Amino acid sequence: MRKRLHRGLDLWFINKFKEVYYPSRLHLSYGHTQHGDTSCLLHSIAVAYISYRIAARLKFLNFKKHELVRGALLHDYFLYDWHDRKAAVKLHGFFHPAHALKNAEVDFELGVIERDIIAKHMFPLTLCPPRYRESVLVCLVDKLCSVYETVKRGAYQNRQIRHAYLLAQAKEAVLC
Repeated sequence: MRKRLHRGLDLWFINKFKEVYYPSRLHLSYGHTQHGDTSCLLHSIAVAYISYRIAARLKFLNFKKHELVRGALLHDYFLYDWHDRKAAVKLHGFFHPAHALKNAEVDFELGVIERDIIAKHMFPLTLCPPRYRESVLVCLVDKLCSVYETVKRGAYQNRQIRHAYLLAQAKEAVLC
């Protein structure tokens, strides 16, 4: 049985988060708003954690959790503020998966599942459907999280997802 902390957030997820976060440029998404008042970083953590928890419940589908969590954390790795008209790409919803994939490939060695998650998480805006079950799960969870963040101010307050986000904030404090 895995050790648990903070009401169900387990060490495996925290370690996977650290593996992706610390050597990457993911901290650049810390200050960018994604949906509502939720940062792009918090959104990515939420999508990864919720996908991970669903995969843990659906054991019979044999999700590849390592690829699932890495792909979900990097699915919005486009590293610009899409609300800033000068910095953003036109038609952000259609084209940011390609930018996220390009950035992720610079910083990481990605497998085919991780590439598919990042490239196709915006289906049906990206015309090609997800090929792997991990990609389908992240695509659906991303939509759910986006709606939740848009309608709920201060999304993910007092939730397990905050712990990983607080780790990121602690790193930001050290970097400053």
